[in-house]
Amino acid sequence: MIEMNQQRSYKSTLNLPRTKLAMKANLVQSEPATLKRWTKTRLYDQIRQRPHPRGPFVFHDGPPYANGSIHLGHLLNKVAKDLVVRTKTMAGYDCPYVPGWDCHGLPIEHKVVEGLGAGAAGLVPIQIRKRCGDYARRYIKIQSRQMQRLLTLADYEHPYLTMEPAYEGAVLEVFAALVDQGLIYRDLKPVHWSTENRTALAEAELEYADRTDTSVYVFLAVRDPVQLPAELQRPADAPVDLMIWTTTPWTLPANMAVAVGPECVYGLYRFTEQPQATTRYALIAESLVTSVLQHGRVRQFECLGRCRGQELADCGAAYDHPFIDRAGVVVTADYVKLDEGTGLVHTAPGHGTEDYYTGKAFGLQIYCPVQADGSFDQTVPAWLQHKSIWQANDLIVEHLRQSGHLFFDHPFVHSYPHDWRGRNPVIFRATEQWFVAVDRAPAEGTASLVQMALEATARSVRFYPETGRNRLSGMLATRPDWCLSRQRAWGLPIPAFFHENGSVLLTAASVRAVAKVIARHGSDH
Repeated sequence: MIEMNQQRSYKSTLNLPRTKLAMKANLVQSEPATLKRWTKTRLYDQIRQRPHPRGPFVFHDGPPYANGSIHLGHLLNKVAKDLVVRTKTMAGYDCPYVPGWDCHGLPIEHKVVEGLGAGAAGLVPIQIRKRCGDYARRYIKIQSRQMQRLLTLADYEHPYLTMEPAYEGAVLEVFAALVDQGLIYRDLKPVHWSTENRTALAEAELEYADRTDTSVYVFLAVRDPVQLPAELQRPADAPVDLMIWTTTPWTLPANMAVAVGPECVYGLYRFTEQPQATTRYALIAESLVTSVLQHGRVRQFECLGRCRGQELADCGAAYDHPFIDRAGVVVTADYVKLDEGTGLVHTAPGHGTEDYYTGKAFGLQIYCPVQADGSFDQTVPAWLQHKSIWQANDLIVEHLRQSGHLFFDHPFVHSYPHDWRGRNPVIFRATEQWFVAVDRAPAEGTASLVQMALEATARSVRFYPETGRNRLSGMLATRPDWCLSRQRAWGLPIPAFFHENGSVLLTAASVRAVAKVIARHGSDH
């Protein structure tokens, strides 16, 4: 028996491999030494010159922004890619890896303008672009050194940069091909808008976070109730209101219509509004009336009659805007749901995608009184002019309360889009922008961009795990047209020429002419 206090080594009894690997990683000293050795021996070039019997394996580097030092996301991305490059190379494939950097765009300009502070206002676009280019080049060098310290193998001496003239020219050649196919158009259309940066944003530049806003139930007085369907059994001389619900009171100045579901059932309800003890006659979706009226603490109500949404729209009844001298109309829309609200949807074609298409279908004005900085212009009532939309929320709610148009208001938490860079809430705002039509076929018998993407997703892409296929297909199928334009200085300009009479020249030939010049001199030219 071995005594408990006896010291004995079992090292010699273990069958372990003998290697030259150090027990301690000591990365602070070993990483620079390894990198120096690889650079001196030109390891990447040696690997490229060796035979690759299994042929090419093309592996593209989706470029990070040239903005700030690398973080854990870069580390995960680069190390995972390096594993692919090494394993495919050792398996006999020719797997070159050319790192790239995305040098244009709002993230870089945002940082530059933020650093300039008040001085940015005095600079012309070409001066902003110069500073953005210098900023991008600085961080390309910083990130390149940091990525090499991760001991990733790549052609860091010859990266691709999106601000290189040749790259910019190639982008415009692709743009010219889209113009040639009739897929580029300009339209007054609501887009995600950053009031902080005063520019349109793409879907990919958004992130969603919970936000608390004021939810309002609003009475809209029917202008001539006699026109309403007889099935509603309205008492003679009784005024009738449409009750709408919205979580964005600031969009009410742009209200042009109320949308109803064509097959939804709506009732005319008589109830007493407290504390005024006022008798009201309001149109509300039958399946939602109990929850709606309970919000306003109404316990007793009576249904006088019912009709379908299509009948409400067909009767031609109009309503008065609650605080602007303007009449709105009742229209039908298939997107009206009966899971929340009142079943009557406030419609502002200048402030929402569905609202916009409804407005186009029924010939409504695409009206947007909100300026680039998020303040109201001169076309709204004086008490709202020059106020920000966030200030306007409280002002509008209080005005509705005083005028008797407010049935109920309460805080409402909902998922809301934010600018991924500044973390500020964005809005939908109708402005003139350039778009790529993703669901339009260039010619009869050809496929649209969405159809081609869906076909490739179904047939040509392998997914790990397989469940990713359905997720991507669903995103592609519902993809809206791509908004290309930004109201910023740092980017690749859209080569459209504007005549003083308002007409615009944009043809495949004109774009290619510009592309040749930019490919030689760069987009600053």
